[in-house]
Amino acid sequence: MSQVTSAHGNADGSGLPQVPSIPLADDRALAAVGDQSIGTLVKDATTHLSTLVRAEVELAKSEVTREIKKGVKGSVFFIVALVVLLYSSFFLFFALAEMLADFGLLRSVAFGAVFIAMLLFATLFALLGWRKVRTIRAPERTINSVKDTAAALTQRGERKP
Repeated sequence: MSQVTSAHGNADGSGLPQVPSIPLADDRALAAVGDQSIGTLVKDATTHLSTLVRAEVELAKSEVTREIKKGVKGSVFFIVALVVLLYSSFFLFFALAEMLADFGLLRSVAFGAVFIAMLLFATLFALLGWRKVRTIRAPERTINSVKDTAAALTQRGERKP
Protein backbone atom coordinates (compact mmCIF):
# COMPACT_ATOMS: atom_id res chain seq x y z
CA MET A 1 0.00 0.00 0.00
CA SER A 2 1.42 3.40 -0.88
CA GLN A 3 1.86 6.32 1.46
CA VAL A 4 0.82 9.88 0.65
CA THR A 5 1.18 13.15 2.46
CA SER A 6 -0.75 16.35 2.40
CA ALA A 7 0.25 19.29 0.25
CA HIS A 8 2.10 20.70 3.27
CA GLY A 9 4.07 17.55 4.06
CA ASN A 10 7.10 16.02 2.48
CA ALA A 11 7.43 12.43 1.38
CA ASP A 12 10.44 12.01 3.69
CA GLY A 13 8.23 12.34 6.76
CA SER A 14 8.74 15.98 7.65
CA GLY A 15 5.60 18.09 7.95
CA LEU A 16 2.30 16.33 8.48
CA PRO A 17 2.31 12.58 9.10
CA GLN A 18 1.99 10.17 6.22
CA VAL A 19 -1.49 8.81 5.62
CA PRO A 20 -2.17 5.38 4.13
CA SER A 21 -3.94 5.52 0.80
CA ILE A 22 -5.76 3.20 -1.56
CA PRO A 23 -3.76 2.65 -4.75
CA LEU A 24 -5.39 3.83 -7.95
CA ALA A 25 -4.47 0.65 -9.80
CA ASP A 26 -3.93 -2.69 -8.10
CA ASP A 27 -1.26 -4.99 -9.46
CA ARG A 28 -3.66 -7.90 -9.12
CA ALA A 29 -6.25 -6.04 -11.20
CA LEU A 30 -3.83 -6.03 -14.10
CA ALA A 31 -3.71 -9.83 -13.88
CA ALA A 32 -6.55 -11.91 -15.21
CA VAL A 33 -9.79 -10.62 -13.71
CA GLY A 34 -11.44 -14.02 -14.02
CA ASP A 35 -8.90 -15.59 -11.63
CA GLN A 36 -10.21 -13.71 -8.58
CA SER A 37 -12.82 -15.31 -6.37
CA ILE A 38 -15.64 -13.51 -4.61
CA GLY A 39 -13.83 -14.05 -1.32
CA THR A 40 -10.74 -12.28 -2.68
CA LEU A 41 -12.85 -9.40 -3.96
CA VAL A 42 -14.62 -9.06 -0.59
CA LYS A 43 -11.28 -9.19 1.21
CA ASP A 44 -9.88 -6.46 -1.06
CA ALA A 45 -12.98 -4.31 -0.61
CA THR A 46 -12.80 -4.71 3.17
CA THR A 47 -9.10 -3.85 3.17
CA HIS A 48 -9.67 -0.77 1.03
CA LEU A 49 -12.59 0.36 3.19
CA SER A 50 -10.53 -0.10 6.34
CA THR A 51 -7.66 1.86 4.81
CA LEU A 52 -10.04 4.60 3.72
CA VAL A 53 -11.53 4.92 7.22
CA ARG A 54 -8.08 4.99 8.83
CA ALA A 55 -6.94 7.63 6.33
CA GLU A 56 -9.99 9.78 7.05
CA VAL A 57 -9.44 9.51 10.80
CA GLU A 58 -5.76 10.38 10.41
CA LEU A 59 -6.63 13.36 8.21
CA ALA A 60 -9.21 14.61 10.70
CA LYS A 61 -6.73 14.17 13.55
CA SER A 62 -4.01 16.12 11.75
CA GLU A 63 -6.43 18.92 10.79
CA VAL A 64 -7.77 19.23 14.33
CA THR A 65 -4.24 19.23 15.75
CA ARG A 66 -3.19 21.96 13.33
CA GLU A 67 -6.22 24.11 14.20
CA ILE A 68 -5.67 23.65 17.93
CA LYS A 69 -2.07 24.77 17.54
CA LYS A 70 -3.26 27.89 15.69
CA GLY A 71 -5.76 28.59 18.48
CA VAL A 72 -3.14 28.19 21.19
CA LYS A 73 -0.75 30.51 19.39
CA GLY A 74 -3.50 33.11 18.93
CA SER A 75 -4.61 32.86 22.55
CA VAL A 76 -1.07 33.64 23.71
CA PHE A 77 -1.48 37.12 22.25
CA PHE A 78 -4.77 37.56 24.12
CA ILE A 79 -3.10 36.44 27.35
CA VAL A 80 -0.26 38.93 26.87
CA ALA A 81 -2.81 41.70 26.20
CA LEU A 82 -4.72 40.74 29.35
CA VAL A 83 -1.55 40.79 31.47
CA VAL A 84 -0.63 44.25 30.14
CA LEU A 85 -4.19 45.44 30.82
CA LEU A 86 -4.10 44.11 34.38
CA TYR A 87 -0.75 45.75 35.10
CA SER A 88 -1.91 49.03 33.60
CA SER A 89 -5.02 49.01 35.79
CA PHE A 90 -2.71 49.77 38.70
CA PHE A 91 -2.10 53.21 37.20
CA LEU A 92 -5.84 53.77 36.77
CA PHE A 93 -6.50 53.07 40.43
CA PHE A 94 -3.51 55.13 41.48
CA ALA A 95 -4.83 58.05 39.42
CA LEU A 96 -8.29 57.60 40.95
CA ALA A 97 -6.83 57.76 44.46
CA GLU A 98 -4.84 60.89 43.59
CA MET A 99 -7.98 62.45 42.15
CA LEU A 100 -9.85 61.76 45.40
CA ALA A 101 -6.94 63.28 47.32
CA ASP A 102 -7.18 66.41 45.15
CA PHE A 103 -10.84 66.77 46.13
CA GLY A 104 -9.86 67.27 49.74
CA LEU A 105 -9.57 63.78 51.19
CA LEU A 106 -6.45 62.78 53.01
CA ARG A 107 -4.17 60.78 50.76
CA SER A 108 -4.29 57.73 52.99
CA VAL A 109 -8.11 57.84 53.10
CA ALA A 110 -8.31 58.21 49.31
CA PHE A 111 -6.02 55.22 48.73
CA GLY A 112 -7.90 53.18 51.35
CA ALA A 113 -11.24 53.99 49.69
CA VAL A 114 -9.93 52.86 46.30
CA PHE A 115 -8.53 49.69 47.87
CA ILE A 116 -11.88 48.86 49.51
CA ALA A 117 -13.74 49.53 46.24
CA MET A 118 -11.37 47.13 44.45
CA LEU A 119 -11.94 44.47 47.12
CA LEU A 120 -15.72 44.86 46.80
CA PHE A 121 -15.58 44.46 43.02
CA ALA A 122 -13.28 41.43 43.33
CA THR A 123 -15.65 39.85 45.86
CA LEU A 124 -18.67 40.53 43.65
CA PHE A 125 -17.08 38.93 40.59
CA ALA A 126 -15.77 35.98 42.63
CA LEU A 127 -19.31 35.31 43.90
CA LEU A 128 -20.74 35.56 40.38
CA GLY A 129 -18.07 33.13 39.15
CA TRP A 130 -18.77 30.73 42.01
CA ARG A 131 -22.49 30.72 41.18
CA LYS A 132 -21.75 29.86 37.55
CA VAL A 133 -19.24 27.13 38.43
CA ARG A 134 -21.66 25.50 40.87
CA THR A 135 -24.16 24.93 38.05
CA ILE A 136 -21.76 22.71 36.05
CA ARG A 137 -23.14 19.19 35.77
CA ALA A 138 -22.05 15.96 34.12
CA PRO A 139 -23.19 15.44 30.50
CA GLU A 140 -26.11 13.17 31.42
CA ARG A 141 -27.52 12.82 27.90
CA THR A 142 -24.17 11.69 26.52
CA ILE A 143 -23.62 9.24 29.37
CA ASN A 144 -27.11 7.76 28.89
CA SER A 145 -26.59 7.51 25.13
CA VAL A 146 -23.28 5.66 25.56
CA LYS A 147 -24.88 3.30 28.10
CA ASP A 148 -27.81 2.62 25.76
CA THR A 149 -25.47 1.93 22.85
CA ALA A 150 -23.34 -0.42 24.95
CA ALA A 151 -26.44 -2.25 26.18
CA ALA A 152 -27.80 -2.61 22.65
CA LEU A 153 -24.50 -3.98 21.37
CA THR A 154 -24.14 -6.48 24.20
CA GLN A 155 -27.73 -7.68 23.73
CA ARG A 156 -27.20 -8.08 20.02
CA GLY A 157 -24.19 -10.33 20.58
CA GLU A 158 -25.98 -12.62 23.04
CA ARG A 159 -27.84 -15.65 21.68
CA LYS A 160 -31.21 -16.50 23.14
CA PRO A 161 -31.95 -20.21 23.72
